Amino acid sequence: MSRFFTKRLAKLTPYTPGEQPRDMQYIKLNTNESPFPPSPAVIQAATIEAGRLQLYSDPTCRELTDKLASLYGVAPEQVILTNGSDEVLNFAFMAFADEDHPLVFPAITYGFYPVFAELNRIPYEEIPLKADFSVNYRDYLNLGGKTIVIANPNAPTGLCLTLAEIEEIVRTNPDGVVVIDEAYVDFGAESAVTLTDKYENLLVTQTFSKSRSLAGARLGFGIGGKALIADLHTVRYSTNPYNVNRMTAAAGYAALCDNDYYMQNCRTIMENRAYTTDALRALGFEVLPSLTNFVFAKTDKMSGEALYLELKRRGILVRHFGKAEITDYNRITIGTREQMEAFIATVSDILKEL
Repeated sequence: MSRFFTKRLAKLTPYTPGEQPRDMQYIKLNTNESPFPPSPAVIQAATIEAGRLQLYSDPTCRELTDKLASLYGVAPEQVILTNGSDEVLNFAFMAFADEDHPLVFPAITYGFYPVFAELNRIPYEEIPLKADFSVNYRDYLNLGGKTIVIANPNAPTGLCLTLAEIEEIVRTNPDGVVVIDEAYVDFGAESAVTLTDKYENLLVTQTFSKSRSLAGARLGFGIGGKALIADLHTVRYSTNPYNVNRMTAAAGYAALCDNDYYMQNCRTIMENRAYTTDALRALGFEVLPSLTNFVFAKTDKMSGEALYLELKRRGILVRHFGKAEITDYNRITIGTREQMEAFIATVSDILKEL
């Protein structure tokens, strides 16, 4: 780092994205991307807007906002569009958390939460998961004005709270904002968007990266009460009002128009998840019950790191985490049936060679 970097930021431990090596052709099962391409209409819409890049994008994202609001049954004033869901999460941390409203989130969850907290100088508390890696919703009841952030389903475990449990958390914390991060909700979980009209302190965030095949476009959104969303727009207009570019906005709108295509892809991924889970368990793996586009699995025949490295050597990428509580596990993105069959065959070969 340079000698000009501030002391405060010099202590920051940044988020580590999933690796993107280019030394060989890999089966990529490490970053929870969709294995399916965008629909042709999405590609066409983005291509058309590429010819208009001399013009600023619409800061209100009006057409996309209206389409999204209609799909989710909310008013347009309840929606904010952002550069990936990471941006709306960062906006929420800036808007609703401070020394008087510290953050609370699970100790094992999306790794950006503590990074955003430290970046914004927000005190935070990490609550341990239960022994089975599930979130104990009772740990988040009646926290007295703290800002609560829960990924539901959680990452990297894939486990999920029920909508009734989410509602109890929101109801018992009327003086603090509850952020429910639903990046993986389209793979079998129940969304809390239906509660946003009932509770003024609930913000739900989602992304186009997973279920709508737009990880490279960077498009996310938040849904909440009108006042809550207005607060987020204040932050957005104070940082980057043109945060969603023309091509991304057009691609997002076209994706919503082709929603049936993407929801069918989600169903296919869920089928492939069931296949992968059954196949891994037949090989002696412990696999957590997932409602995401990945599974979290371990074997007592070799360490999580050793399996990750051996798979990588053979051309398959999965995600391994060094945190002590989960270092025996690997997170495996669900791809096409052909990719998952290749993954299972390779794992079987590795175990046989032991």
